[in-house]
Amino acid sequence: MRVAQVVHGVFHHFDLARELEARGHLQRIYSGFPWRRLEREGVSRDRVSTFPWIHTSLFLIERYWRMPRGIRAYLDYQNSVQLDNWVASRIEACDVVVGLSNAALKTGRLVQSRGGSYVCYRGSSHIRYQDTMLNEERRRWGVAPLIFDERAMRRQEAEYAVADAITVPSEFARRSFIEMGVPPGKVVKIPYGVQLSRFHPTRSPAPDFFDVLFAGTVSLRKGVPYLLRAFQMLKHPRKRLRIVGAVDPDTLGVLQRLGLGDVEILGSVSQNKLAEYMSTSHVMVLPSIEEGLALVQAQAMACGCPLISSVNTGGEDLFQDGVEGFLVPIRSPEAIHDRLAQLAGDSVLQQRMSAAARSRVESLGGWATYGENYTAFLQSLIAG
Repeated sequence: MRVAQVVHGVFHHFDLARELEARGHLQRIYSGFPWRRLEREGVSRDRVSTFPWIHTSLFLIERYWRMPRGIRAYLDYQNSVQLDNWVASRIEACDVVVGLSNAALKTGRLVQSRGGSYVCYRGSSHIRYQDTMLNEERRRWGVAPLIFDERAMRRQEAEYAVADAITVPSEFARRSFIEMGVPPGKVVKIPYGVQLSRFHPTRSPAPDFFDVLFAGTVSLRKGVPYLLRAFQMLKHPRKRLRIVGAVDPDTLGVLQRLGLGDVEILGSVSQNKLAEYMSTSHVMVLPSIEEGLALVQAQAMACGCPLISSVNTGGEDLFQDGVEGFLVPIRSPEAIHDRLAQLAGDSVLQQRMSAAARSRVESLGGWATYGENYTAFLQSLIAG
């Protein structure tokens, strides 16, 4: 089986590429990042082709100048089109091409015309579903809307229609496609692998505090304002909310309006430091409005940190509600508060969930398992 992959940058495509190469199936992976960035990903140089001119330029410009949303959306669209055109002009005959959504419409059609298969690789929910959810959220908090280039959204919808299959990492993401009218049999769930070598308990949570943790990009997409409201509702003499991750400026303004008492905004930290925060927190809360599968949840579980996650995080594919943590509805500070209060008032429950989380992690497959599952899916697709 000869597999080609197309991706704007890295995402989890290179995790898959490593596994396909190890099994002798990777023909080539095409990326919009330069080799200097990709050499750390563990794929042989002769299996990687790069078209870095647009993607890398955008990345460097954004470091020094925040482009107007409309301009950035247009340039992202052009980046996708030009990468796709470049790959289509040089891709060799293969059995299947796996293209990140918005990266391989022309290439996928070309491979199909040669008798091969085309898989659209989508890491989150359906693009229209995502657009609706995220802009609805921004309106709720009085923040300027995100601008998705309409041509880019139509392009992704064309990929969904043309592709022989669409792979997603979670049941939530799969439901979003079905809700948007995509035939259920076309959407295949293959959860990501989990690499946890750096995550394990380091110290126990302080017995005289109740420490709540958020880890991830601090954005409205992640539902952080609902966590802040829930935390403010919590009656506890010694509580603390630690927020770890890069902070979106729009979201920071919302949080400041809500008030940041007993809150520490820590910014980005190393994985070792993150493992320490996870180990010393009584619970980690991830109240996301929309995302594919947040692996930070598995990292917290490996550190013995129970979870409170929204149903739109992919958490249901990682842990059981009421055993290793709790699943709550989106946009519900009341539900988050109730679970926080439950854990804050019951140290036995907190310890039981902590032990269950560590035990559960051992049953989660790593990237080798992901590679096995994805390979089996591709083989069945080709055979079918």
